[in-house]
Amino acid sequence: METTNRIPATGDAGKLVLRVVLAILLLFHGVSKVIGGVGMIAGMLAKAGLPPAVAYLVYVGEVVAPLLILAGLFTRVAALIVVVNMIVALLLVHTGQFFSLADTGGWALELQGMYLGSAVALALLGAGRYSIGGAGGRWN
Repeated sequence: METTNRIPATGDAGKLVLRVVLAILLLFHGVSKVIGGVGMIAGMLAKAGLPPAVAYLVYVGEVVAPLLILAGLFTRVAALIVVVNMIVALLLVHTGQFFSLADTGGWALELQGMYLGSAVALALLGAGRYSIGGAGGRWN
């Protein structure tokens, strides 16, 4: 009996939904930084003892990587970039909220947690067949 590891079309559709939702929601943050600049992030980095110029990497994590994820091109690499971006954001901006609840009763960082978890899932799953890179690409 021969077994195959083919993922049904519904699995690829699920990957597409995950990619589109993560990419579009992150792009809102990226566009906001394109319009408003990264001065606030540069200030936080300087306060943490890091070079303020590192703030410009937020454009990679919140504009370039989401666009790659949306297209399904180098999806695994782009998702890993988002993972690093989210870890830096959690450490730089949200450490005080890590063990707190929101007024609605949920975790104060549930949005950041969903971004991080979705990016980890995409890094592990890849883009699927509904992507520019296709299901067979090593980095897809």
